[in-house]
Amino acid sequence: MGTPDGAPSHGSGDRAEGALPPRPASEPTGAGARALVRLQVEPPVWAFGDLRLRRYRAADHATVLALHREGLAQVGLRPGDGVYYDHDFFRMEDIYLRNDGEFLVGEAGGAIVAMGGLRRADLVPGGRARAFGGYAPGGSTLDAVEMVRLRVRPDVQRRGYGTAVVTALEERAREYGYRVLRADTTELQRPALALYDNFGWTETRRETIGGIVNIYIEKTLR
Repeated sequence: MGTPDGAPSHGSGDRAEGALPPRPASEPTGAGARALVRLQVEPPVWAFGDLRLRRYRAADHATVLALHREGLAQVGLRPGDGVYYDHDFFRMEDIYLRNDGEFLVGEAGGAIVAMGGLRRADLVPGGRARAFGGYAPGGSTLDAVEMVRLRVRPDVQRRGYGTAVVTALEERAREYGYRVLRADTTELQRPALALYDNFGWTETRRETIGGIVNIYIEKTLR
């Protein structure tokens, strides 16, 4: 599926038609926050201190899946618990990179230590149905996009890496022309809730799935 008028189209590799001169992206909120600098338009690349954000590649799969599961285990969750799942990790191209979405990984010290994605809200079922898989091609209108799979490796947390990923993904959502950002997390994941709150997201509803309280949040972009 093509991208909307004026939005970047996805390619492969780390080369672009022209690299941007370094410039600060939208500053994350919070005192003392470092600037996220956009280094390249397509494929997108940013720098945040010692962190380099770039688009996901197929070779990243095992590391990204392990980081996802490690993040869940940190708060006592696991794929298949009715709330969390990992079937989208086996359709990264379809769900993220070929359907007006994005998936970024953050590298520091030669390793992937952070990640996060954007996917059209009409691609994957919501609520309880998500745990059972499923995927449908999106329609022609770009309206809502979900911010998902936000993870930072436990041993490098509290360095602002999560803030950098959220800032970059919000920038991408605006570039594509989405109207609203959506996300969900659980009440167990207090750091994630605090991070989204710092970016001006608001809670829309709660749902209990398998004894776990799932919190749905969103942010209007236009």
